[in-house]
Amino acid sequence: MTEPRHSRIHWWMLAAAGLVVLVLAPVASSWPDGLERVAEDHGFIDRAMTLLQAPIPDYLLPGLPGSAATALAGLLGVAVTFFAVWGVTRLALRTPRR
Repeated sequence: MTEPRHSRIHWWMLAAAGLVVLVLAPVASSWPDGLERVAEDHGFIDRAMTLLQAPIPDYLLPGLPGSAATALAGLLGVAVTFFAVWGVTRLALRTPRR
């Protein structure tokens, strides 16, 4: 039995997002984001507190060269986000058994 068309499109969306990450991650800017830049400009970057440790700090996986590490970290982030949203959606849309 084949999967319904609406089910297959999720996998195409994941593949497209992965492709975008692999193509664009190597050319991502290494400059600080807006909030970090403001903190640097106004001299309070040193007072920043970390609430949660980032799983992949600065999008760099240890042991890999810069652009490959960034692309792989981005791909991993897309996959984790996709499957988290997919799982929550499946739970939310599940029909109760009678």
